[in-house]
Amino acid sequence: MTVTTHQPILLPWPGFFFKALKADCIVVLDNVQFPRGRGWVNRNRLKNQNGELWLTVPVWKKGRGLQMIREVEICYETDWQRKHLQSIWQSYANAPYIKEYYPLVESIYNENHTMLIDFNLKIIRFHWEALALKTKLYLQSDLGVTGNGTDLIINICKHLKAETYVTLPIVEKYLDVSKMNQCGIQIRFVRYDPPIYPQLWGDFIYNLSTLDMLLNCGKKSREIICGN
Repeated sequence: MTVTTHQPILLPWPGFFFKALKADCIVVLDNVQFPRGRGWVNRNRLKNQNGELWLTVPVWKKGRGLQMIREVEICYETDWQRKHLQSIWQSYANAPYIKEYYPLVESIYNENHTMLIDFNLKIIRFHWEALALKTKLYLQSDLGVTGNGTDLIINICKHLKAETYVTLPIVEKYLDVSKMNQCGIQIRFVRYDPPIYPQLWGDFIYNLSTLDMLLNCGKKSREIICGN
């Protein structure tokens, strides 16, 4: 059994799904601290005629102290959903697969989720189906597993009876590899080279949301991600 983990980022980049393709299951870390500064849990990038198109889901922070990701609520004081959908449509109206995927994205945006984790998971599962992934997806909070740093990863692997943990080399400096090995868990570092694929609007931009790839490449996106 191989396992990988990732925070439930908004509109995930292809590396998120690349890791999932390399494992039997992925655990979405929703019971870890929500970043106090800028992070990727409630924002990500697409592309328009001006270059990067940032989409941010507003959330409640003031007066709430340190929050776990699963505790973060979406703020509806602005009409951010309409703005996001309008930006996506205007930026990708000429994309080959806009008519196939836009209605699905639109329906998720129109559900008025209270919690950020629920909205992000819907977006993740939309990509899961579009990419035809067979990897099992678990929520950390559903597993009831806690801990910090290396201990959290060890606890997750033990809970799922996983012998191997899959991650990217950049994470090595944050893990106690020897401690994991002592617990009978081997680490497999997989190299991810961001793929180049057809994009709209001029020069290629790396590591955008996977939605950019889907709208431009459709079902070929899985093959593109696997090609690393």
